Amino acid sequence: MSTSPKSVRFDDDTMWVSLEDGRVLGVPLAWFPRLLRAAPEQRASCELSRTGLHWESLDEDISIAGLLAGRGDQTRPRGAAA
Repeated sequence: MSTSPKSVRFDDDTMWVSLEDGRVLGVPLAWFPRLLRAAPEQRASCELSRTGLHWESLDEDISIAGLLAGRGDQTRPRGAAA
C-alpha cells in the first residue's frame, strides 16, 4: 500500500490529506503556523510528491511520514534555546 498523498484540502482549522491507500489524515493547522497564517490561495498552491507536501511560496515542506508519526512543525523560532 502506498502512503503517497493523493490530495490536500483545508477547512477553517484543519488540513485534510487523502492518501493513495485510502486513509484521510486530519491535521490541526495550529501544528503548522505558516499554513495557519497563509491565505487560502497560498494553501491551495500545494505541490504533491511521493513522500510529502510542498508550498514554494510559504517555504513549507511536510512529510507524510511526519504526519503519520503525529509531528507538527519541526522548525524552531529564531533565538530559541537549543
